[in-house]
Amino acid sequence: MSTEDEFDAFYTATARRLVATVYAMTGDLAEAEDAVQEAYARAWQRWDRLAREGDPLPWVRTVASRLAVSAWRRARNRLRAQLRHGPAPDDPGPSGRSGDRAELVAALRELSPDQRRAVVLHHLLDLPVEEVARETGSTSGAVRTRLSRARKQLGERLAHINTYDEGMARHG
Repeated sequence: MSTEDEFDAFYTATARRLVATVYAMTGDLAEAEDAVQEAYARAWQRWDRLAREGDPLPWVRTVASRLAVSAWRRARNRLRAQLRHGPAPDDPGPSGRSGDRAELVAALRELSPDQRRAVVLHHLLDLPVEEVARETGSTSGAVRTRLSRARKQLGERLAHINTYDEGMARHG
């Protein structure tokens, strides 16, 4: 199989789930798609080395996550500026979303970036704590602490949403 074919197969097998993962971290599908696309472009530039070193998915996921968090921070700063100075005259305002989903996205955004990333990797991707620690450059203890604090914060904010409670109970 050629290098291009290997990369294409990797992309086809992993891109959709990675977009969903980054979307869960950011709550913004367009930002997630942009971050993931850029991460794959960067992976292609290093494909020979990444493929040689083993599974390239953690590297691509880390790059996409960092790109998305940077974009999220820029958006947050724009929002803060808007709150201070008011919306631009042609700004339509936030788009409407279904209640529970919007509340979940808002609650995830209230978490620190480290907590949000740990929750997404562990609870949405079902990665074990040890793998989350490797991927985030943290200790397993730090990941467990982030998960515990995030679950407490999310639980308080979302106690009335049954789907959240059921999903978290499954993943303990």
